[in-house]
Amino acid sequence: MKKNAIVLLSGGLDSATVLAIAARENYNIYTLSFDYGQRHRIELERAAALAARYAVARHVVATIDLRIFGGSALTADIPVPRNRDVASDEIPITYVPARNTIFLSYAVAFAEVSDACDIFIGVNALDYSGYPDCRPEFIAAFERVANLGTRAGVENADPIRIRVPLIDMTKKEIILAGTAAGVDYAMTTSCYDPAADGKSCGSCDACILRLRGFAEAGLRDPAPYAGA
Repeated sequence: MKKNAIVLLSGGLDSATVLAIAARENYNIYTLSFDYGQRHRIELERAAALAARYAVARHVVATIDLRIFGGSALTADIPVPRNRDVASDEIPITYVPARNTIFLSYAVAFAEVSDACDIFIGVNALDYSGYPDCRPEFIAAFERVANLGTRAGVENADPIRIRVPLIDMTKKEIILAGTAAGVDYAMTTSCYDPAADGKSCGSCDACILRLRGFAEAGLRDPAPYAGA
């Protein structure tokens, strides 16, 4: 009998890879996306298409408006940095305050009503933009909270597990793993500030990391880029 799993699905490269990994592990998959007021809402279209392609049991889009807090170039009228040194230790303005804490809290609630013990999230602690909520320490701490503060964590024989299969992989390794698992990266978008037609900018942090990953993997990025 298949076990159920929640997959946090943004429509980006990493979450698509995680979805393929969960499918390969033969889970009955429930996907969760967020319309949180992000400027790159096109990712929701990509998430829906990926959920349909993998024939998930249920795809849910949770609407929460993080624009009420602002503080991020993704949710406020703040320019998205271009051509930034992504190796910098500085936490960039594209960090959305407490985003993964909020997203994982929703995922835990979804898991409780879906009889799922495993929650997959595509966080990465190597080739990423320096977000504090992508670190292994945060994931481990949240997993403890999830098991302390839920009926599922207290009563079920199987604890809630936050699955982070990409946590210690480079972007190159993620792309190679996803390609081997059959991910169609043309269906994904990573850009923080895409054009109106959905084309990626090529110069935000997410685009820089994505393009570098494909180059290091010796593959062509199938995503369309403005000016290309």
